[in-house]
Amino acid sequence: MSRHAVRIDEATLFELLTVASLFLVALFGAVIAYQAYRGYRRNDAQSMLYLAIGLLLLTVFPFLLNVFVTTLVDPDQVVIALLENVSRLLGLVAITYSLYGRH
Repeated sequence: MSRHAVRIDEATLFELLTVASLFLVALFGAVIAYQAYRGYRRNDAQSMLYLAIGLLLLTVFPFLLNVFVTTLVDPDQVVIALLENVSRLLGLVAITYSLYGRH
C-alpha cells in the first residue's frame, strides 16, 4: 500500500486542512523549540536543550518525515507511521528528561 502524490487542484478540502494543520503544528513546534534553544544558550541550562530537542522530535521531524520521505522514496504507509511514532516517542523521552533528569 503506497501513497501517491496528490495535486493541489485535486485535493479535497479535508486533505488541504489536514496538511495545513500538520504544517502549523510543525511551525509552532519549531518556534517554541527555537525559544527553548535560546534559553539554553543564554542560561547554559541543559534542560532547555533537551526540551528543544524533544519539541523538534515531537512536532517537526514527523512532519518532515511524512513530506520528504513519501515524496522522495514512496515507502509503505506503515513504515512512515512507524518512523513518525518513533520520532514522537523519542521527543517525549527528551522532554521528560528535560523535566526530571539530573542536569
